[in-house]
Amino acid sequence: MSQTPKSPEALGLEPMRPLAIGEGTTVSALLAQLGRTAFTGRTLGEAADVLEAMLRDGRCLRVMTLSGAMTMAGLGPLLREAIERGWIHCLIATGALVGHGLVESLGMPHYKADPTISDEDYFQHKLNRVYDTLEPEQNLNDLEKQVRAALDRLADEVGARPLGTAELLLALGRSLPGAGTLQAAAERGVPVIIPAFTDSELGLDVAVHGVHRRRQGKPALVFDAFLDLERFRELCEGAVADGRSLGILTVGGGVPRNWAQQVGPYVDVRNVRLGMNQPPVRYRYGVRICPDPVHYGHLSGCTYSEGVSWGKFLSRAEGGLHAEVLLDATVGWPLLARAMIDRGL
Repeated sequence: MSQTPKSPEALGLEPMRPLAIGEGTTVSALLAQLGRTAFTGRTLGEAADVLEAMLRDGRCLRVMTLSGAMTMAGLGPLLREAIERGWIHCLIATGALVGHGLVESLGMPHYKADPTISDEDYFQHKLNRVYDTLEPEQNLNDLEKQVRAALDRLADEVGARPLGTAELLLALGRSLPGAGTLQAAAERGVPVIIPAFTDSELGLDVAVHGVHRRRQGKPALVFDAFLDLERFRELCEGAVADGRSLGILTVGGGVPRNWAQQVGPYVDVRNVRLGMNQPPVRYRYGVRICPDPVHYGHLSGCTYSEGVSWGKFLSRAEGGLHAEVLLDATVGWPLLARAMIDRGL
């Protein structure tokens, strides 16, 4: 038995609208228009609306996860802007990203790679290539000297007490000169966590510092990654207990993305396996900018819908607001950030 066809309006479908490039002069106005078009433009426009809702929610604990060479690519000021404007309350990043950001905050430049120069030649000249960008090894050596001095002061202060990266990076943000991400985060009380800390130049600096201390007959810093895990759980559980919502802005994928998302399953398994009774921890808002598609099957391509099945996110039926943009973050993130500023956030 056939149904009487319903009109698109009766089905609740929203009409599209052709792009009129002359309308409005702001990035915000452009993204609002893109949200009524198609393909990646539509997802970017929708992401702007979800991000705006997240930032306007004064009862939302906002987490940002960051991976890739974003600071080396010159986007460090966007991250500092997000911290200083109060957009984020906790940052989960890669160690490389924080380390390259420190290089720039200390006034040492990165360089455009020249495709006519071979990687063998770059190696001979001690120039480390990341895609189309170069990090001189001398930058990293100069950074290590300043980091070592700051770590010496920290080691003398804490002794054998173990540290997570949040406390270690807070000390660096307070000690090192410059106006970068760590310095802004330390000033604003925004914890910065590096889950895969040993997989980075900054992690190697701490390892070198340990060797240096032991050679001097002094105790080395003791690092415990589980301190970060528990600190983040307590932060999210505290927000939920206070009746607040949770939001996550993910730029790129990698370890930071899943580490921040696994807090919900961690609370769940503690409840089930240890007989605890903590309320569930789920992200309500989610905005993701990442070029990895879902059909490759790896974690950085997994959707928010997939995350719902793991208990990481509220579903749309439960009030979840999600937007996913398959786009290079060096394009998508600056546009979203500028649009949020245009909207008075």
